[in-house]
This record gives sequence, structure tokens and C-alpha cells, in this order.
Amino acid sequence: MNACQVLDQLNAGRGFEPGRNISKRNECTASKYEYGANGLALDPVQGLAEFRQTDPGATEMSINGRNALEAFGEIGGCAIAVEVGPHARAVINVNMASPRNNPQACPDARELAERVEPLLPKVPA
Repeated sequence: MNACQVLDQLNAGRGFEPGRNISKRNECTASKYEYGANGLALDPVQGLAEFRQTDPGATEMSINGRNALEAFGEIGGCAIAVEVGPHARAVINVNMASPRNNPQACPDARELAERVEPLLPKVPA
């Protein structure tokens, strides 16, 4: 899976610029004027345990029945890591353009995560 292709598919018709790869990894971000940006990182090496190590205050949750962790950033924004396997995850990020809109970051990240999840490989049993 290509993170930018997936993100562009999910952002179609929503006013976002085309996604751009922001690292050598499979990580993409797309911006929207006066909104902010959303992003998707598809990590085939690190799972939820590694996300927990970097975000120890993350809240456990479920996205369409999959294990997930949600972390609200110190300077705003929200990240949701969705389990793809013991050593694989998808991380959805939403960062708002205006600090006054930061409370909307996690609800928007959850909504995007719910649309990403059906496109992800199934978690091995």
C-alpha cells in the first residue's frame, strides 16, 4: 500500500491538496487551507507497543473492531495508531491550522481512521 495513494483516495472531494511523502518511509501528509493537515503513515516494522513507548499517555480504543491507541499532542494535533499486526501499524495524524480548533483534531482523526481501517490488511489471528 502507498500511503499517499490511500490518503488521496480518502481526501477526494474534501478540499485537500494532493498528499506528499514527508519522509523516506511510507508516510504522507495533505493540507487544506484554513483547516490544517491530515496524514497517514504505514509502518510495517513497528506495532502498537512501540507507539505506546513513544506516547505512554495514549488511550486504548477500538477502530472498527481493531485495537488502536489515541494520543493528543502537547501542542495540538492527534495521532491514532491502528493495529495491522504485532509489528505493523497505520498511524493517522490530524493537525489543526488554528490552536482554537485543536479540540476537533481527535474526532477528525477518529473519523479518518474509521475510513482507513477497511483498506488495511487484516490482523493475523
